[in-house]
Amino acid sequence: MENLVEISNLNFGYGQRLVLKGINLRIPRGRLVAIMGLSGCGKTTLLRLMGGQLQAREGQMRVAGEHLNHLGRDGLYRLRRKLGMLFQFGALFTDLSVFDNVAFQMREHTDLSESMIRDLTLMKLNAVGLRGVHTLMPSELSGGMARRVALARATALDPSLILYDEPFAGLDPISLGVIGQLIRRLNDALGATSVLVTHDIQESLKIVDYVYFVADGVILAEGTPEQIRASTLPFVHQFVWGESDGPMPFHYPAQPIQPDFGLAGRLS
Repeated sequence: MENLVEISNLNFGYGQRLVLKGINLRIPRGRLVAIMGLSGCGKTTLLRLMGGQLQAREGQMRVAGEHLNHLGRDGLYRLRRKLGMLFQFGALFTDLSVFDNVAFQMREHTDLSESMIRDLTLMKLNAVGLRGVHTLMPSELSGGMARRVALARATALDPSLILYDEPFAGLDPISLGVIGQLIRRLNDALGATSVLVTHDIQESLKIVDYVYFVADGVILAEGTPEQIRASTLPFVHQFVWGESDGPMPFHYPAQPIQPDFGLAGRLS
């Protein structure tokens, strides 16, 4: 199967501090892939590299057959028209209506007539169950509804690659389940490829095809949802099952407790 995203021996950092080290990753066309790990492990940085917001220090990154390190500004902008992005918490334009949020890319990047844009926008909103709110402003939406509008906007131009940055953050259980199923359904309906950065292990394992686990800037584990659930790697097992102690300890390293509370003298 052809890979839409290929990353080979990638290093990225700020100054002397490496954030990603020796990353190798393959994402086949049509697949929904999750990148998981603790906060600060480098997974969102990896998403930004895929979108061309950041440039790798070393290694190669190919998206849709293009070497991102070799693209100029015009080439990068051309590639981005094939990408959709769902930002954390939606990031809707607050001064635009729901309709205008979804129509924005069509007006910016196509020569479609306004009547065609209207039909396509309402179709995108209907796909996420929100055609009836197209006249509302973002401030009038619940968190789950705003995320669904953002999903409609992310798929407005039928992108070949959709990037999701923490799409489940802050959602109630019902909205979380709805968004998860929409992500899966839209990926399959569009024939797209999707990359999902998330902390939500249980919901993600229900919908994704493959998982990469990132820890301390390296890929620690990878596999299908079934393989990840059955993993005996201590970090992965702790992360999947939400255990309080393991490679990531409950207590941050500290000196013995007695000196902090003046217990040493009283106990002697």
